[in-house]
Amino acid sequence: MNSLTIAWMALPFFAGFIIYLLPKLDRYLALGITLISAVYAGSIFLYPSALDLKLLDNFGVSLTIDELSGFFILTNALVTLAVIVYCWESNKSAFFYMQVIILHGSVNATFICADFISLYVALEVISIAAFLLIAYPRTDRSIWVGLRYLFVSNTAMLFYLVGAVLVYQANHSFNFAGLRGSPPEAIALIFLGLLAKGGIFVSGLWLPLTHSESETPVSAMLSGVVVKAGVFPMLRCALMLDEVDPIVRFFGVATALLGVGYAVFEKDTKRMLAFHTISQLGFVLAAPIVGGFYALTHGLVKSALFLIAGVLPSRNFKELHHLPLNNSIWIALLIASFSISGFPLLSGFGAKVLTSKNFLPWQVIAMNIAALGTSISFAKFIFLPHEKSKMPGKIKPSFWVAMVILLGGLIIANVIYYEAYTLKNIIKPLVTIAIGWLAYLIIFKQAAVKLPRMMEQFDHLIGVMSLMLILLFWIVWTRLQFSI
Repeated sequence: MNSLTIAWMALPFFAGFIIYLLPKLDRYLALGITLISAVYAGSIFLYPSALDLKLLDNFGVSLTIDELSGFFILTNALVTLAVIVYCWESNKSAFFYMQVIILHGSVNATFICADFISLYVALEVISIAAFLLIAYPRTDRSIWVGLRYLFVSNTAMLFYLVGAVLVYQANHSFNFAGLRGSPPEAIALIFLGLLAKGGIFVSGLWLPLTHSESETPVSAMLSGVVVKAGVFPMLRCALMLDEVDPIVRFFGVATALLGVGYAVFEKDTKRMLAFHTISQLGFVLAAPIVGGFYALTHGLVKSALFLIAGVLPSRNFKELHHLPLNNSIWIALLIASFSISGFPLLSGFGAKVLTSKNFLPWQVIAMNIAALGTSISFAKFIFLPHEKSKMPGKIKPSFWVAMVILLGGLIIANVIYYEAYTLKNIIKPLVTIAIGWLAYLIIFKQAAVKLPRMMEQFDHLIGVMSLMLILLFWIVWTRLQFSI
């Protein structure tokens, strides 16, 4: 298994090099790599014992592969597979597929890293690959959005690197377990980098513009898997160290409320989905022990929603009310919206039930409010007009194959937590959804609130990092018992 893991980890980068040399094989090699990742993820669940590797002892690479890794790797495999299939009939160049598969490999690497330096390398490769995909159209707008993402990401990772050095200074190891006994400033610096990278709380306000202005398949990748590269290490640390768990849960709740607060008032489809990505990442962090299952369902549904948003006749909800959707498109949109709202028969229901069962008492009210906000947000899609009409010419068969992969995955994933289907568990989300729909129809549909975008500006994003560092240091100093 050790040799298999190392080969699997290196294969995407080797395939990217081959795509550069043999561009005619681009789609086939990329497709093959994602299928191999899906098989590897399946093997993790078939042989659930955790695998720990130390390739270069404390100074080098530490890897941990377990069920948590399996959920994230499977998410990455299915989302990347759907994106490649979606682009199959497009005119994307070999360079595009090369970057997609390098991004896929580097994201997988973050899901098995157990030391801060290996994680740093993987996150930086993600930044470069994501930048190249965002800037792929080579327009002035796409290049600026890509550079903005790269600058914010690299600034955050500088803080992270300083924190990693302080952890080594305290423990002579870069392993995640070295957080115990490290000074408060080390933990604050590392978490600042991960919060920004994962799009968490106010550090994630770079995300709406980046995701909404990227090409449709790139938005699906960013929202479905890339932001989870920053979330996963926080889950891993929370599960390893009880002292870190309260910090992760706190930011989970704060993020869920912040994202949904913006989403309910947003009038642009892709920006709404981007804000809701922030909110749903909060759900992943709010209950670390089951965060892997929630990440899987979110990755599938959010990628599907971004791909669907790319074929809608307009990005403006007001205009969409005067442009009836084709019934087939609306049904796909309905299934995805139902899943993320927690409707039974889709895995979003099981994920929400399982997550809610692992909330601490102080989290319950806030997360129920976030769940209600989710229902309000996606009522915007559910109540769009639709009719039986001719399918728009820009929708190709590959779009429907991608939908089968993503939406089919939401149905099949029900088996992971089939125990959720009890009368008590079913009634609560149905009531929440019904209240959310009524609130949308009575209040939010007519609301004309426009939230300011000042905090999304580049200079504010950098400035907020200083404030977040102070907040993190205060939380670590006052709530945890790390040695100082």
